[in-house]
Amino acid sequence: MRPFQQFQRRMLWNYVIGSMLAVFGVGSVFIFHTLTLSGDEAVYLMMVMMVSVLVMLGAELVVYRSHIKPIRRLFESEAVEEEEVRHAFRRAHRFPILTVQRILGPHLFGLAVPASGLSLLGIYNGWISLPYYYIGLAWSGAVLIAVMHALVEFFLTFRSVNPLLASLLERAGQLGFDVYHTESDYYLSIRRKLMVSSIFTAVFPVLLFILASQIRLAESAGNGIEEYWSWASIIVVVILAMGSISSMLLYKSIEDPMGTFREQFDQVRVGRFEKMDNVYSDEFSNLVTGFNHMVSGIKDRDEENERLLESFFTVFAATLDARDPYTAGHSQRVAEYSVWIARRAGFSEEEMDLLRKSALLHDIGKIGIRDDVLLKDGRLTDEEFEQIKKHPVIGYDILQQVQLPEPLRPVLPGVRNHHERFDGKGYPDQLAGDDIPVFGRLMAVADAYDAMTSDRPYRKGMPEEEALSIIEEGRGTQWDPYFADLFLEEMSERRAPVEAVSTR
Repeated sequence: MRPFQQFQRRMLWNYVIGSMLAVFGVGSVFIFHTLTLSGDEAVYLMMVMMVSVLVMLGAELVVYRSHIKPIRRLFESEAVEEEEVRHAFRRAHRFPILTVQRILGPHLFGLAVPASGLSLLGIYNGWISLPYYYIGLAWSGAVLIAVMHALVEFFLTFRSVNPLLASLLERAGQLGFDVYHTESDYYLSIRRKLMVSSIFTAVFPVLLFILASQIRLAESAGNGIEEYWSWASIIVVVILAMGSISSMLLYKSIEDPMGTFREQFDQVRVGRFEKMDNVYSDEFSNLVTGFNHMVSGIKDRDEENERLLESFFTVFAATLDARDPYTAGHSQRVAEYSVWIARRAGFSEEEMDLLRKSALLHDIGKIGIRDDVLLKDGRLTDEEFEQIKKHPVIGYDILQQVQLPEPLRPVLPGVRNHHERFDGKGYPDQLAGDDIPVFGRLMAVADAYDAMTSDRPYRKGMPEEEALSIIEEGRGTQWDPYFADLFLEEMSERRAPVEAVSTR
């Protein structure tokens, strides 16, 4: 209950401050120092104000209790529904706006209506000697004062609501609710706040001065009132224009750096860690410095994570090489050949990096094959070959258990499907054609070439020409013809300089 009580006390102090400035400050000065009053008239108007203030306080208290009720319930009750929690959050976010509504509603009318009625009664009975049209002028002044009061309390309430929202988040967590994603119907733009405050700040003192001057002019002589209001109207229009222009310029000075920050954060979100040029000479300079420190920290950590990730893939490949020394370097070579093909196919750098990682891990499932099968010197029996054929699924399951982050999950299809055939006669899923994941189709070419050209305990690796001839013959049946052709083109270009040298 303590945070709620603190909020209530802050709201009370805000109200006292705003009322002292507006009603008892500007309002009383406007009345008692502008009008020429006798002692009895001043006493009567003082009584009118006291009665009106009591009516105003009563009306405003009723509305305030209605506004605070959802928030109070969240702190006082243990049995609340999720919608009640969300309603309390929306109400807390809207409290600055609700404060303005209270000031311009029960506050203004609760004060002005009884004050107008009692003043009219006093004029009618001769208790105060004022023209009836002064009531209209008083209403104009009351509206101005109420708007000023509302503006003061609006910004004070904004400051008071922040600790309350933090307490509401904590309270919602205690009740087991997640309310971080609420509606944004309470959103009030900085542009609107600056526009209203700047214009009113510029116009309010002038309008108040004009009203006071008009009353003094009317009491002193009464001549030239029409010319006076023509002049006053022009002054108000000019000041209104100046206030609007000033507020827009002030907002632009804030909006531009905020837009730059927004763009930079979007860049960070997609992984581009560029520092901002510190071209500001105000508080934004400190924000830029903080942002640059943050970017440096994220970049350093990202690079460290990348190094750890590379070590992860390298260790996996080295683990397989240590298990099967006869195929040492196979994964590295398949990764290299795969990148050659991918570059010709127009893969992006990001795609080629994922493909390389997938190729480094493509045979990791052989860790789960028995030594007497994996390390056998001679040819495998059918039963032993069936054991070997399980390694793509074993590798896939190993990486699934590692729980790779979402950006790295594209490496999984290459591990599982690099032994599929284009005609559907491969393993483990007997996929065919374009149903085979693209990494699987591409790596199948690189894997087959290295397997054919590498030495084994039971056979010597075949010459490159023979292996390339087999790939050419198997394009469209065992291998994807597109990736097979790209590999043949790559190898042809790489072997051409060697052949030219050998013929000299």
